[in-house]
Amino acid sequence: MMEVLASFCCYFQSPLRTIWLWISLVLVLQYSKTVLSDSNYLIGLGSYDITGPAADVNMMGYANTEQIASGIHFRLRARSFIVAEPQGKRVVFVNLDACMASQLVTIKVLERLKARYGDLYTEQNVAISGIHTHAGPGGYLQYVVYLVTSLGFVRQSFDVLVDGIEKSIIQAHENLRPGSIFVNKGELLDAGVNRSPSAYLNNPASERSKYKYDVDKEMTLLKFVDNQWGPVGTFNWFATHGTSMSRTNSLISGDNKGAAARFTEDWFEQNGIKSSYINDLGTDGIPRRVSNIIPNLHNNHHELLELAASFQSSPGRPATRTLSVARRVRGALRQADKPGFVSAFCQTNCGDVSPNVLGAFCLDTGLPCDFNHSTCGGKNELCYGRGPGYPDEFESTRIIGERQFRKAVDLFNKASEQLKGKVDYRHTYLDFSQLEVTVPKQGGGSEVVKTCPAAMGFAFAAGTTDGPGAFDFKQGDDKGNPFWRLVRNLLKTPDKKQVDCQHPKPILLDTGEMKQPYDWACLHTVWSTHTQCLHSGVPEACKCSYQKSTC
Repeated sequence: MMEVLASFCCYFQSPLRTIWLWISLVLVLQYSKTVLSDSNYLIGLGSYDITGPAADVNMMGYANTEQIASGIHFRLRARSFIVAEPQGKRVVFVNLDACMASQLVTIKVLERLKARYGDLYTEQNVAISGIHTHAGPGGYLQYVVYLVTSLGFVRQSFDVLVDGIEKSIIQAHENLRPGSIFVNKGELLDAGVNRSPSAYLNNPASERSKYKYDVDKEMTLLKFVDNQWGPVGTFNWFATHGTSMSRTNSLISGDNKGAAARFTEDWFEQNGIKSSYINDLGTDGIPRRVSNIIPNLHNNHHELLELAASFQSSPGRPATRTLSVARRVRGALRQADKPGFVSAFCQTNCGDVSPNVLGAFCLDTGLPCDFNHSTCGGKNELCYGRGPGYPDEFESTRIIGERQFRKAVDLFNKASEQLKGKVDYRHTYLDFSQLEVTVPKQGGGSEVVKTCPAAMGFAFAAGTTDGPGAFDFKQGDDKGNPFWRLVRNLLKTPDKKQVDCQHPKPILLDTGEMKQPYDWACLHTVWSTHTQCLHSGVPEACKCSYQKSTC
């Protein structure tokens, strides 16, 4: 049963896993067909560097002990978005260029926010999510399974995340201004494929018939518009793994989603988008008051300004071009006040969605991998997915990032449905080890079963085609083998109750019950989601952003 629950989790590349459920941050908003209206909210955006140690630190994601950072592909950032009612509630959403968030990081961030703002920002209304890059520094979580490959806790990785998240939220708080939010969505077909298609086919035909594709290909985008400055930011949800950069990469990178965010921010700055709210600005950014007597400016307006600047003032110094052109001062001040454009590409239900869209092939023969077990000659280590830029993983990262960027820009430019309504949020802790679930029985009828503490199966250790595991593990293995059972029993022998509960999955590591030297995983191993719902009466309007959490 836990194997089924774990299949929904975005991060299941390595055997280092905690699965939690934190449901929070519900924006109770309604679609409106009106494009131009008074602002509904205060909106604030912020962005801060969280790159961290770029050398001699194990990377988080693939659980590969040999993947040690040795430089930077591009820097990582924390991007924060605050939406508030002028006299009501507010929510904070932070998107990290990191594999996932960490409850330990969240706790420290909230402590700092409480010291600064009191009870304004709490665990109830602050959601922190990761883009799921597998090329960021590790060692910032707090359980054994996450710290094995990083050889323990890495203070530098932890500190830079806490500092960067706090500072990005401070920026967003200080940038709060009246504004509006618009929503749009559309399909992006060439940025993600199912990396376990044979497993998907095990779902009942009645279930599969509900969906157009075997992965979610919809992108949902929010556009933030400042009343004075016009568009100031955007974020979107789209499902694809941060695994364009391979398990042998040693450069710190935000992978395809981090690249897409940079592309969008650069695009906005380079295009100098003008908002319909500031149409009265001149070409140099100065507000114009057009005379009722002379409605049209002279074509030689700038020449006249230069001529006026050449006249001598008496008494005083000459009115030189530098000293007298007030537009330079006013223009510089306006630009200094303008908030920087912030774009985030958030992770959602990316479980088996791979950016390696060309499929999985054997390194030795170049032939497709075994369909059912993702092996080559019976071994999983040689089966790798190929990105669109194969064999150049940097090019694959760029291409998948650019595809998301182009779709986001299209949705951004066409976003016309304005969000309205109250701001609200929901937060809860759910114990996945104590859930009663009603499941159908063969031959008809149903039965009630109960979940149990988490455990990692033998198939889990095989990894995926994005990053195969080591040794002789195979995907889909429901038998296990005596040698690895012996190794497992040296750490913790699962009791009969746990074995029966996990059946038919054979237990490799009984992580939910392992306590030495301290908890290997959260006691009941539940995984964490932040759910942001745009309540329009359409179930598809809800998207989830994932983070790891703790007990």
